[in-house]
Amino acid sequence: MPETTEVLFRRYGPGYRWLAMVTAMSTTISAVLAATIVNVAIPDIMGAFGVDQITAQWLSTGFLASMAGTMLLVDWCMKSFGQRATMLFCLAVFLAGGLLGGLSTSADALIVSRVLQGAAAGVIQPMAMVSVYQVFPPEKRGAAMGLYGVGVVMAPAVGPFIGGLLVDGFGWRYVFFAGVPMATIGILLSSMFMPSGATAPERPRFDWLGFALLITFLVSLLTAFTDGQIDGWRDTWVISRFAISVMAFTTFIWWERRIALPMLQIRIFLQPGFIGAGIISFILGAGLFGSTYLIPLFVQTIQGLPPTQSGLLLVPAGLSMICLIPITGRLADRYEPGYITGFGLTLFAISFFLLSFADAHTDFLTLAGLIMISRMGMGFIFPSLSAGSLRLLPMHLLAQGSSTMNFTRQLGGAFGVNFLAILLDQQTGFFRDLLSATQNPSNQVSESYLRQVEEMAAAAGLSDIQQTAVALDHLNQAILLQASQQGFHVSFEASAFTFLIALFGAWHMIRGRRKMNATPGT
Repeated sequence: MPETTEVLFRRYGPGYRWLAMVTAMSTTISAVLAATIVNVAIPDIMGAFGVDQITAQWLSTGFLASMAGTMLLVDWCMKSFGQRATMLFCLAVFLAGGLLGGLSTSADALIVSRVLQGAAAGVIQPMAMVSVYQVFPPEKRGAAMGLYGVGVVMAPAVGPFIGGLLVDGFGWRYVFFAGVPMATIGILLSSMFMPSGATAPERPRFDWLGFALLITFLVSLLTAFTDGQIDGWRDTWVISRFAISVMAFTTFIWWERRIALPMLQIRIFLQPGFIGAGIISFILGAGLFGSTYLIPLFVQTIQGLPPTQSGLLLVPAGLSMICLIPITGRLADRYEPGYITGFGLTLFAISFFLLSFADAHTDFLTLAGLIMISRMGMGFIFPSLSAGSLRLLPMHLLAQGSSTMNFTRQLGGAFGVNFLAILLDQQTGFFRDLLSATQNPSNQVSESYLRQVEEMAAAAGLSDIQQTAVALDHLNQAILLQASQQGFHVSFEASAFTFLIALFGAWHMIRGRRKMNATPGT
């Protein structure tokens, strides 16, 4: 007999819904925590395997891209295999990915482990949300989802700090092992309290072509951007992958509009104002995951902070967002969500613009305050975007709208991290070449710097040849540090500009809502 929610309620009584809530939160936290906990370990991983940050960014991009790709499989998996079986399988894959990451002996194996974890997390997170929705009556679902949401938001807020403690205390490998205990608990709880779910009498047909086109688009475009920075943008294979990605994306849209049961409802973007919400969701994902990648890298490489402190830097900002979301959620119910979303986007843009002035001497509290502004902006965006986007849709499209917003946010995260990593590398190289070109005998500042270092080297008893070598090495390191700092400045400025562009999406949401209100029967 299938263990449906009704069977489990009879077995465990009214308290079962809280057992289901704990189960859902434990599975989700393990998945969400893995998305950000690794970022503080990236500098150590780069040193351990001798890779540049273009390669290292795949630890984040690979996770987010695979998560976006599998997020559209939830409905098919539940109907084909049942809720519990799907969850247990995905948790087992997630756990195996964590173990593989912690035991990896190469950067490639490490990236594969992240792709595995991301693919599993793409199914785990929305399925856990469904299980919470199932066990609470309609009048209590809002409060239940709010409680569930606090747990979800808490994980990325404290994830970098936990990761920093593990890196400093035990080494970078333990950030991959960190998700193993929570995933193990999730497996035990799911086997007892997750409903088995009702499978379809006949396994639904899977959209293999749509899935293949989506994966082809993601892999071709992301790798083309990455390799274009390394091999050159005119490289034949790089150009070919850009062309393949365009063809795959175009064919995907055509196919999804043609098929009876599409993975992604393309027609949903024809609803007034919804495409604006999609733009904001994409940029929000880019900003959220891009900033959690960029900020720890900045404070560790430019300011020399240890991983624990770089993770701690994000905690106050995350906690402020958690405190703000209940308030902004009520505001979204009373006022036009497009305006609230626009205000949040403006705060995010201001935060990144101010961060573009940060340097090696910016103090810890100032950085924490600037990051807090961005997370306060996110506190305004999250509930208003969720409520506002679904208000733009008729009832029969609500489920598709929710999954589409989650998908676009994860997709934005993958592209945001990829783009910022490439931009940072490109701008660092540009400024390094620019500064190196000024190093000649007529540059009095550099000559004075070399003499000072040579004098210190002489005082340490080094020979003339050693003094010159040490001085030149110090100068090269100083040039690289300054070039990296300028590269981060440009990356933060680009992020600020992107969020200002997203204001167009907020305007489109407001316009769409007005159009709906003006149409009878909506």
